[in-house]
Amino acid sequence: MLCVVEEVWGVTQLDNVVYAVFLKSSIIKKYTADALSPLDDIHVEGMRDPNDIVVCRDDRQLYVADWHYCIWRVSLPADHHSCVKWLPTDSTTDDTFRVKTLSVTSQRLLVTLVDPPRLHQYNTTNRQLLLVVPMPGDVVKLWHGIETTSGKFVVCHRGTEHDKQQCAVSDPF
Repeated sequence: MLCVVEEVWGVTQLDNVVYAVFLKSSIIKKYTADALSPLDDIHVEGMRDPNDIVVCRDDRQLYVADWHYCIWRVSLPADHHSCVKWLPTDSTTDDTFRVKTLSVTSQRLLVTLVDPPRLHQYNTTNRQLLLVVPMPGDVVKLWHGIETTSGKFVVCHRGTEHDKQQCAVSDPF
């Protein structure tokens, strides 16, 4: 059994490869899914502090949340990895945001944001912001969100109408 002794912040799998990101590292480590044997790493020049990683099976792209900086897109062809700063999190307007976690469905990337807690849904083809989902006022911390196959959103959060310290999984609508 392989045991990785580092601060792992996110893992995802495509085919027989597991991809992992680590605290304050510009490296995406790859392992075989069956035995967790190490494979060649992917170096993402400029990545600073990755905190989540997901894979879109439709377009074979990795998306990596880089905490204060951006979302990276890494293509997964067998012979070459193309890494691009796909979505900056800073702006010339006041719409600067910090990415907490990511999830992906067919052609849509769901970004969980903090301060204020909300979800942003983007088209993976053209980076178009499709939807902003604000959280109810009783949500204190938003940890993760997903979009179900029926198009509903489910979030994991702290703060309910009954108790600000209570943790819950709920539909924000």
